[in-house]
Amino acid sequence: MIRPILIHPDPRLKKPCDTVVVFDGDLRKLAEDMFETMYDAPGIGLAAPQIGVMQRVLVMDCIKDGPPRPMALINPRVVWASEDLSSYEEGCLSIPDQYAEVRRPAEVRVAWHALDGSEQEEQFAGLWATCVQHEIDHLEGKLFIDYLGPLKRQMITRKMEKLKRERARQG
Repeated sequence: MIRPILIHPDPRLKKPCDTVVVFDGDLRKLAEDMFETMYDAPGIGLAAPQIGVMQRVLVMDCIKDGPPRPMALINPRVVWASEDLSSYEEGCLSIPDQYAEVRRPAEVRVAWHALDGSEQEEQFAGLWATCVQHEIDHLEGKLFIDYLGPLKRQMITRKMEKLKRERARQG
Protein backbone atom coordinates (compact mmCIF):
# COMPACT_ATOMS: atom_id res chain seq x y z
CA MET A 1 0.00 0.00 0.00
CA ILE A 2 1.35 3.41 -0.96
CA ARG A 3 1.31 5.68 2.07
CA PRO A 4 1.21 9.51 2.12
CA ILE A 5 4.62 11.11 2.65
CA LEU A 6 4.83 13.85 5.29
CA ILE A 7 6.04 17.22 4.01
CA HIS A 8 8.39 19.47 6.03
CA PRO A 9 7.66 21.27 8.31
CA ASP A 10 5.89 18.49 10.21
CA PRO A 11 6.82 18.02 13.89
CA ARG A 12 7.10 14.24 13.43
CA LEU A 13 10.04 14.75 11.06
CA LYS A 14 12.02 16.43 13.87
CA LYS A 15 11.56 13.71 16.53
CA PRO A 16 13.94 10.82 17.22
CA CYS A 17 12.34 7.42 16.56
CA ASP A 18 11.80 4.46 18.87
CA THR A 19 13.91 1.32 18.68
CA VAL A 20 12.12 -1.63 17.08
CA VAL A 21 11.82 -4.53 19.53
CA VAL A 22 9.18 -6.74 17.85
CA PHE A 23 10.08 -8.41 14.55
CA ASP A 24 6.77 -9.67 13.20
CA GLY A 25 4.33 -9.56 10.29
CA ASP A 26 3.43 -5.95 11.07
CA LEU A 27 7.08 -4.95 10.63
CA ARG A 28 7.31 -6.84 7.31
CA LYS A 29 4.08 -5.15 6.13
CA LEU A 30 5.50 -1.74 7.11
CA ALA A 31 8.67 -2.45 5.08
CA GLU A 32 6.57 -3.61 2.07
CA ASP A 33 4.48 -0.42 2.23
CA MET A 34 7.65 1.68 2.53
CA PHE A 35 9.23 0.04 -0.54
CA GLU A 36 6.03 0.55 -2.54
CA THR A 37 5.83 4.21 -1.42
CA MET A 38 9.55 4.84 -2.14
CA TYR A 39 9.48 3.29 -5.63
CA ASP A 40 6.24 5.12 -6.47
CA ALA A 41 7.58 8.54 -5.37
CA PRO A 42 10.16 7.79 -6.99
CA GLY A 43 13.03 7.83 -4.51
CA ILE A 44 16.09 5.82 -3.47
CA GLY A 45 15.43 5.87 0.29
CA LEU A 46 12.60 6.32 2.76
CA ALA A 47 12.55 6.40 6.56
CA ALA A 48 9.51 5.37 8.62
CA PRO A 49 8.94 8.84 10.16
CA GLN A 50 8.40 10.18 6.63
CA ILE A 51 5.14 8.20 6.58
CA GLY A 52 4.32 9.08 10.18
CA VAL A 53 5.62 5.85 11.78
CA MET A 54 7.98 6.74 14.63
CA GLN A 55 10.15 3.61 14.49
CA ARG A 56 13.79 3.07 13.52
CA VAL A 57 13.09 1.56 10.09
CA LEU A 58 14.46 2.62 6.72
CA VAL A 59 14.37 1.21 3.21
CA MET A 60 16.68 2.01 0.33
CA ASP A 61 17.63 0.91 -3.16
CA CYS A 62 20.31 2.96 -4.92
CA ILE A 63 20.46 0.84 -8.11
CA LYS A 64 19.38 3.03 -11.01
CA ASP A 65 20.28 0.68 -13.90
CA GLY A 66 20.19 -3.04 -13.38
CA PRO A 67 18.40 -5.41 -11.04
CA PRO A 68 17.03 -3.67 -7.93
CA ARG A 69 18.65 -4.23 -4.53
CA PRO A 70 15.93 -3.37 -2.00
CA MET A 71 17.30 -3.18 1.54
CA ALA A 72 15.29 -2.83 4.76
CA LEU A 73 17.38 -1.71 7.75
CA ILE A 74 15.89 -1.97 11.24
CA ASN A 75 17.58 -0.03 14.09
CA PRO A 76 20.53 0.97 11.85
CA ARG A 77 23.58 2.68 13.31
CA VAL A 78 26.84 3.90 11.85
CA VAL A 79 29.67 1.96 13.53
CA TRP A 80 32.50 3.49 11.48
CA ALA A 81 32.85 6.52 9.21
CA SER A 82 35.73 7.48 6.95
CA GLU A 83 37.64 10.70 7.53
CA ASP A 84 37.30 11.40 3.80
CA LEU A 85 34.22 13.44 3.02
CA SER A 86 32.20 13.55 -0.16
CA SER A 87 29.77 16.18 -1.33
CA TYR A 88 26.49 15.15 -2.92
CA GLU A 89 23.47 17.10 -4.07
CA GLU A 90 20.77 15.67 -1.82
CA GLY A 91 17.03 15.81 -2.10
CA CYS A 92 14.27 14.40 0.08
CA LEU A 93 10.79 13.04 -0.54
CA SER A 94 9.59 15.14 2.44
CA ILE A 95 11.10 18.28 0.87
CA PRO A 96 10.03 17.88 -2.79
CA ASP A 97 11.93 19.62 -5.60
CA GLN A 98 14.56 21.11 -3.26
CA TYR A 99 18.21 20.08 -3.52
CA ALA A 100 21.42 21.16 -1.82
CA GLU A 101 25.04 20.04 -1.53
CA VAL A 102 25.70 18.17 1.73
CA ARG A 103 29.12 16.95 2.89
CA ARG A 104 29.20 13.60 4.67
CA PRO A 105 31.72 10.81 5.27
CA ALA A 106 32.52 9.17 1.91
CA GLU A 107 32.25 5.66 3.39
CA VAL A 108 30.41 4.25 6.38
CA ARG A 109 30.02 0.86 8.02
CA VAL A 110 26.47 0.31 9.25
CA ALA A 111 25.10 -2.34 11.62
CA TRP A 112 21.38 -3.13 11.65
CA HIS A 113 18.78 -5.85 12.11
CA ALA A 114 17.11 -7.57 9.16
CA LEU A 115 13.33 -8.02 9.11
CA ASP A 116 13.80 -11.43 10.81
CA GLY A 117 15.79 -9.82 13.64
CA SER A 118 19.19 -11.16 12.52
CA GLU A 119 22.25 -8.89 12.90
CA GLN A 120 23.69 -7.45 9.67
CA GLU A 121 26.66 -5.25 8.90
CA GLU A 122 27.93 -3.75 5.64
CA GLN A 123 30.25 -1.04 4.40
CA PHE A 124 28.73 1.51 2.01
CA ALA A 125 30.43 3.96 -0.36
CA GLY A 126 29.29 6.48 -2.95
CA LEU A 127 25.57 7.06 -3.35
CA TRP A 128 24.77 4.18 -0.96
CA ALA A 129 26.82 5.85 1.81
CA THR A 130 25.08 9.19 1.25
CA CYS A 131 21.64 7.58 1.17
CA VAL A 132 22.05 5.45 4.30
CA GLN A 133 23.39 8.44 6.30
CA HIS A 134 20.54 10.66 5.04
CA GLU A 135 17.93 8.05 6.08
CA ILE A 136 19.56 7.37 9.48
CA ASP A 137 19.43 11.15 10.06
CA HIS A 138 15.64 10.95 9.59
CA LEU A 139 15.49 8.39 12.41
CA GLU A 140 17.26 10.95 14.65
CA GLY A 141 14.86 13.77 13.66
CA LYS A 142 17.38 15.45 11.37
CA LEU A 143 16.79 16.64 7.80
CA PHE A 144 19.35 17.36 5.08
CA ILE A 145 18.46 21.06 5.27
CA ASP A 146 19.76 21.07 8.86
CA TYR A 147 23.26 20.96 7.29
CA LEU A 148 22.59 24.23 5.43
CA GLY A 149 22.99 27.81 6.58
CA PRO A 150 20.00 29.44 8.30
CA LEU A 151 18.97 31.62 5.33
CA LYS A 152 18.89 28.75 2.82
CA ARG A 153 17.10 26.55 5.38
CA GLN A 154 14.45 29.25 6.04
CA MET A 155 13.95 29.80 2.29
CA ILE A 156 13.31 26.07 1.71
CA THR A 157 11.04 25.85 4.78
CA ARG A 158 8.95 28.78 3.47
CA LYS A 159 8.61 27.06 0.08
CA MET A 160 7.43 23.86 1.81
CA GLU A 161 4.89 25.80 3.92
CA LYS A 162 3.53 27.35 0.70
CA LEU A 163 3.40 23.94 -1.01
CA LYS A 164 1.46 22.48 1.95
CA ARG A 165 -1.03 25.39 1.83
CA GLU A 166 -1.53 24.88 -1.93
CA ARG A 167 -2.05 21.13 -1.49
CA ALA A 168 -4.53 21.74 1.37
CA ARG A 169 -6.52 24.13 -0.86
CA GLN A 170 -6.61 21.56 -3.67
CA GLY A 171 -7.83 19.08 -1.05
